[in-house]
Amino acid sequence: MTTGVRQVARDATRPRAPRWPAPVALALLVGLAGVGYRLALLLGDTPRTNSDEATMGLAALHIARGEDFPVFFYGQAYMGALEAYLAAPLVALAGPSLLALRLPLLALYALFLFLSWRLTRRLGGDRWFALLVVGLLALGADRIVKNQLIAGGGYPELNPIGAGLALLTLDLATGRPAGRRWRFAGFGFLAGLTVWVDPLLLPYVLALGAVLVATAGRHLLGRGGALLAGATLLGAAPLLGYALAHDRNPLAAVFAASGGDAVASWAERLHGGLVLGPALGMGLCSPGHCATWQLWWALALPVLLVLAGLSAWRAVRAGGVRAVRAEGARAVRADGVRADGARAVRAGAAVRLALLAGAVGTLAAYTVSSAAGRTPVESSRYLSCLAISLPALLWPLWTVARRRGPVDLPRLAAVGALVALLGTATVATAGALATVPANRAEAQRHRALVETLRERGVRHVYGEYWTCNRLTYATGEEIVCAVLDETLRPGLDRLPAYPRAVRESPAPAYVAPVGSPLARRLDRSPPPARHPLTVAGWRIWLPHP
Repeated sequence: MTTGVRQVARDATRPRAPRWPAPVALALLVGLAGVGYRLALLLGDTPRTNSDEATMGLAALHIARGEDFPVFFYGQAYMGALEAYLAAPLVALAGPSLLALRLPLLALYALFLFLSWRLTRRLGGDRWFALLVVGLLALGADRIVKNQLIAGGGYPELNPIGAGLALLTLDLATGRPAGRRWRFAGFGFLAGLTVWVDPLLLPYVLALGAVLVATAGRHLLGRGGALLAGATLLGAAPLLGYALAHDRNPLAAVFAASGGDAVASWAERLHGGLVLGPALGMGLCSPGHCATWQLWWALALPVLLVLAGLSAWRAVRAGGVRAVRAEGARAVRADGVRADGARAVRAGAAVRLALLAGAVGTLAAYTVSSAAGRTPVESSRYLSCLAISLPALLWPLWTVARRRGPVDLPRLAAVGALVALLGTATVATAGALATVPANRAEAQRHRALVETLRERGVRHVYGEYWTCNRLTYATGEEIVCAVLDETLRPGLDRLPAYPRAVRESPAPAYVAPVGSPLARRLDRSPPPARHPLTVAGWRIWLPHP
């Protein structure tokens, strides 16, 4: 007789590989799509470069060669040259190129996505909410990708620094003992670094610092406080060293550059700062302008700030008890370590409140500046830090939208607002994509100019500001350019060595875009012993052979 044996599937005893939850896998895919989208833009010569970015490129070139180690953006005593130091290794390996300048910034954007996911989860948001935040940050309107990918100084590095500060504050506020001292040091270093790089992040640093003092102040009396102070000085060391060496107030140049002496009415400032600015600065507008329907965010933003602020304040005042009871009396941190529920919820609410306070401070500082009234489209880049506050800002919408039970008007309004936000940002992203052909054509015209000058053996030229440093960087200083204004007088040269070299040249050429004020002036009064040439949208006055 045979004994019946139950057959077991061969794979039943094999351990199954752990699967990521659906929202985590989707967030990874969406994040990769956001990075891939920006990489495709870079390969398509988008966003369009300019001489300011080339100035940072020249600093990277000089660092790579060991010729100079600038503290600030050339030609001014503010805005740290961190981007030049990040790009210098790539410039040393591959030579001067736009891609070498921008690839480190793409890495900073990817870091910001990851930190935003972590921050959203640590603040108590579920995985689907974190996916929503990553999805919004993956989209990229014209103003957004310019802030993230142009190496013009300050903006690309501020958002990852701000998200990192928020995560460190949350760790310290929840009382996590492991590595506490080094977290204090990390907070101090990042805070000092942002003072050197660009003070736009100061409202966030101050708000998060206040939470740090309120929740972990007793640890600041010992080594934690000493490490924080020492690391802050280390992060701000380039700025402080420059101030001491040149006997200058390190903040004087920032205030002088803020446009405080410019003329702009309060009506213009309020319109630019509270109507146009938020929609432009948060990536909801078409390239270079906002359609009327895209300005709905100007009405929604203050409402969300108030609702999110009240929600966070109530949670802080209640000690997190109500929230903990609603969630089951215990809170689990995103890293899998259980913490006391009330303390974790209270700390998360305090950090959310700080992020909202940072957003309000940023908006207020921008609105009172003359830049908001005079140049709102371009100066809306000063609001780039608002992206750090997205997890706190959208918290009330998500809380209402995910509420169980019968569908009511508040829930419909919350879902509608989230859909409208995603839809508006998607339309604006499509607008940014539409600029790629024109930007690529412009980059090709500039390459044609460079090749023409090289073929003619030109080594020294005069040109307008937006031509000069771009031309000099593109050629690795093989061609040196000095700035002229439209009256043929010397203009703004950020590196004094260039105009000296051009003045000493026996036969410099002149270059200007067709139709520009400088080109029109030179057409009316041509330089002596020069013959004009038009190449790919450029007017070139070459010396006679």
